[in-house]
Amino acid sequence: MIGVLVTFTQTDKFDRSTLARIADELRGPFEGMAGLRFKSFMLDEDGVRARNFYVWDDEEKGRSFFTEQIIDKVTGIYGVPPQIEFLDIVGLVDNSGT
Repeated sequence: MIGVLVTFTQTDKFDRSTLARIADELRGPFEGMAGLRFKSFMLDEDGVRARNFYVWDDEEKGRSFFTEQIIDKVTGIYGVPPQIEFLDIVGLVDNSGT
């Protein structure tokens, strides 16, 4: 299992309602995506960093998703290029089924 933290940082604050609209518009393609367990769209407390967090069951699928084409696409959507960090998930608590 692998986690991927994608961070978009601006000098000005992101507009929360714009990010909520982006999340709503982009959720469809991720629903039922093979190998993807979770994806979250987040805005940090100071508003200058939008973050997306993915949990992939399959490391290869997680790494291969972030192609140059995807990076270009999300740069256009968020207005800044992302910083992408791959994280080894060594344990996970999932209470969504309870």
